Amino acid sequence: MENNAKDCSAAVFPAVPEAHRPVRISDELAVPAVGFAKIVLISFTYPPVLGGSEVEAQRVSAALIQRGYDVEVWCGAADPMPRQARWTDPCGVPVRILGLGWPHRWLAHGFSIGVAWNLLRRRKHYHVVYFLMQGLHLAAGLPLTRLLRKPAVMKFSGSGLIALMQKSWLGRLELKWLRRWARRVMILNEGMVAEALAAGLAREQLLWMPNPTEVDNFRPAEPEERRRFREHQALRGVTVIFVGRLAPEKELASLLGGFARAVAVHPDAELVLVGDGPCREELLQRTRQLGIEASVRFTGRIPVDDVRAWLQASDIFVLVSNAEGFPCSLAEAMSVGLPSVVSDIPGNRQLIDSQVHGLLAAVKDEESLGLCLNQLIGEPLLRARMGREARSRIVENYSTDRVARRYEQMFLQVLSSGVPASGAR
Repeated sequence: MENNAKDCSAAVFPAVPEAHRPVRISDELAVPAVGFAKIVLISFTYPPVLGGSEVEAQRVSAALIQRGYDVEVWCGAADPMPRQARWTDPCGVPVRILGLGWPHRWLAHGFSIGVAWNLLRRRKHYHVVYFLMQGLHLAAGLPLTRLLRKPAVMKFSGSGLIALMQKSWLGRLELKWLRRWARRVMILNEGMVAEALAAGLAREQLLWMPNPTEVDNFRPAEPEERRRFREHQALRGVTVIFVGRLAPEKELASLLGGFARAVAVHPDAELVLVGDGPCREELLQRTRQLGIEASVRFTGRIPVDDVRAWLQASDIFVLVSNAEGFPCSLAEAMSVGLPSVVSDIPGNRQLIDSQVHGLLAAVKDEESLGLCLNQLIGEPLLRARMGREARSRIVENYSTDRVARRYEQMFLQVLSSGVPASGAR
């Protein structure tokens, strides 16, 4: 299992400073005096699945437990989850796996039935329900939270999901019930606000909730450890790095085109793609077509500690997706002190101020990407300044400690506000 217990730490910090709040949606959270709270977090996937939302669920749960909350995670039985109904993860979070024994094609159904049954059966064991991501389990669970008079909150994991839900009857039903019964609907960036309002969600329901970053783990490397890693990996010149799935929405073909323009000017530069996905073979072929295969390295999927080491040994981070919610890979790269070249989309703009923490490039614009990469590759002092600013922004605003404090404020407010209204909207 590739989880690391030292990623799970918590201490009390003040709320996110107003200067770095990109979304003014229910941003003021009073902290009422509410006693010990029991929270169930429901997410079909969870670590050892290492997506941004899954890792966030683990980090936030562990931090809330350290603050004295009773948190239990309910997740599905898909691989690579342990084949046991109950276990405690490496961060000390109790996990209940629902849907064990169901055929693979019916796992989501088995999980949803398990969610409904456990919400009913264990109703005396929790105070508030947190649904992470949409899905059949949300449709199965929301009516029961209403019937049982349990407050419910929900978080969307990325841009475009709300609009996508409006295209199916199940998604429209889930949105209808969210409008009526959810105390809070958490979003990740300003672009998602318009999606939520267009779907009929009330402005007062919406809450900006960023994903947390483990700033003590994702830290700048000491010069000697950086030197050793670069020597071991035979890194020669300025190293540009991407971390994530090799998937269509990441627009990596355009990244390769932009990098080809940069490497024509800076032949010692190297691009490292960390991760795996359905586009790998297509991207390998693209490097050959561009004649840059000697300058592009594919690592495949690697453990979290190795991801951190690659980031620490690199010089520039790139993320040129056409859509992002709150890009955890970008936040982690900033946390280790890297400047970035990113696509000009809401999810990236909330982290990167152009010319301060990195550079913004137009989506799928190879010329724009090439110009940005050339500028950073050729200016080491600019890279150093931007890297320092990037690290400072993440530490001051998006550490696990700060984000967990924001979750705590939300849960305390939700628990203090009584039974939900009848929901006539």
